[in-house]
Amino acid sequence: MIEKNKRCQIEITDVASDGNGVGAIDGFRVFVPMTAKGDICEILIVKVLSHYAVGRLMEIIIPSPDRSEPLCPVFKRCGGCHIQHINYSAQLEIKRGFVEAAMRRIAGFSGFNCDEIIGMDEPWRYRNKCVYPTGTDKNGNVISGFYARRSHDIIPVGDCLTGGAINEKITNAVLKYMKENDVSAYDEGTHSGLVRRTFIRSARTSGEIMVVISINGNALPRRERLIKRLREVTEDIVSVYININTERNNTILGRDNKLIYGKETITDTLCGISFKISPHSFYQINPNMTEKLYGRAIEYADIKPEDIVLDIYCGIGTISLAAARRAKKVYGIEIVEQAIKNARENAKHNGIENAKFFSDSAEAAVPRLIESGICPDTIILDPPRKGSDEVTLNAIVSAQPKRIVYVSCNPATLARDTKYLAERGFAPKKCTAVDMFPHTSHVETVLVMQRA
Repeated sequence: MIEKNKRCQIEITDVASDGNGVGAIDGFRVFVPMTAKGDICEILIVKVLSHYAVGRLMEIIIPSPDRSEPLCPVFKRCGGCHIQHINYSAQLEIKRGFVEAAMRRIAGFSGFNCDEIIGMDEPWRYRNKCVYPTGTDKNGNVISGFYARRSHDIIPVGDCLTGGAINEKITNAVLKYMKENDVSAYDEGTHSGLVRRTFIRSARTSGEIMVVISINGNALPRRERLIKRLREVTEDIVSVYININTERNNTILGRDNKLIYGKETITDTLCGISFKISPHSFYQINPNMTEKLYGRAIEYADIKPEDIVLDIYCGIGTISLAAARRAKKVYGIEIVEQAIKNARENAKHNGIENAKFFSDSAEAAVPRLIESGICPDTIILDPPRKGSDEVTLNAIVSAQPKRIVYVSCNPATLARDTKYLAERGFAPKKCTAVDMFPHTSHVETVLVMQRA
C-alpha cells in the first residue's frame, strides 16, 4: 500500500511532460521531481491521489547515466530550469519523446516518429528577456530574483545562467537605487509597496538593452537617479520605461508604459529581417533557435513566387515577413493590436509591401478572409499553448490549402489539432522538434501536413 509520509525505494522509468520522473510501486504510478530515467532512489510519499502519488526525493541510491550535476546554485529551490539535473543530450531525446508520445497517444498516429530534434551547441545564455520579481527578505532587505518552485516566494538570484551576464549588474543597480532612495518593494500579500519587478530585454544583433520597471503606482521617485545607476552599468541600455500596474494581479506588465529615458524601441534582426521591439511586443526569447525553428517552417512551407500564404497567430510578423520574401502575398492575423501595429511597422521598416496584417481573433478573421475570396496555397499557424479552435480549423479545412505548417509550443494541443485536421483530409508528412528552452521541459515543434 502507498501511504502518505511513507519512505519507499523506486526506480524511475520515464520522464513526464512536466519534467518530473515517473516510476511505479506495486503498479501504482509515482511522480518524483528532480529525478532522471534510470535513477534508483529513496523517496518520501507526500501526496496520494486516486490514480497516482507524488514523492519527494530523499536519496539517490544508484544514479542514472543521464544524471548531470546542475550548474545553478539555486536549482533545487528555483522554479525555472527544472530538468537541469539531466544531461543535455538526454534532455533532447526526452523532448523528442514528448512529441512522439503525444502524436501517438492523442492523435492516434501509432507509427509516428519525429524526424529530428534540433538542440543548441551551447545551451546557456539564450534568453533575450528576463523578468525579476522584487520583494523583501525576512530581515527587511530588498531582494530580486525568481519565484521558488510552486510558490511566489522570491529566491534571490544573482547571475541566472539562461540570461545575459549583464542582467545581474542591472538588477543590482535597481536594488541599489531602491536602497539609496528609500523606494519600497511590492508585497503581494498586502498589495503595498512600489517596485514589483525588473523586466530586461536585450537585442542580439544591435546589443541594445531595454529596462522596464513595473510599479504599483503612477510615478517613480527621483527617477533620474535610477537612470544614472543603469547607465553606469552599460551604455547599451538605450531605453528605460516604468510600467504602471496598480491591479491586484500577477501579470508581468500592466497596460500602460511611460518612457523615462531613451528610445521607444530596441532593434534586433531575426531571419534577416529587422524588428523594432517595445515592452509589450511578443518576440521569441531564444533568437538563435527561433531562426532554426522559423527556417524549418519556411522550408516546410515550400513557398513559390506565385503563392498566397496565410499566417495565423502572426504576432509581430516574424514568420509572415520571412514568407513574404518568397510569396506573392502574405496575410497575417493576430488578436493583439499592439503586435499588429508592430508587424505593420516592421513591414514598412524592411520595405516589404506584399504583407497585409489584420488585428482580430483567428476564429473571426480566417472565415471572413476565405469568404472574401482569398485562397491560400499555404497556411502557417503558430497558436498559443492552448492550441487552435474548431472554428479556425474548420475555416482552414474549407480553404483547402496545399499544405498546413503548424508551429507548436505544446505537443498535446498539436496532437489534438493534427488529429482534427487529419480526419478532414490532411496528412502529417514531416516533423521537427526544436529546443527553444534548454533545461526546461518545454519543446517547440514544426509539422507540415499536406492535403491527401
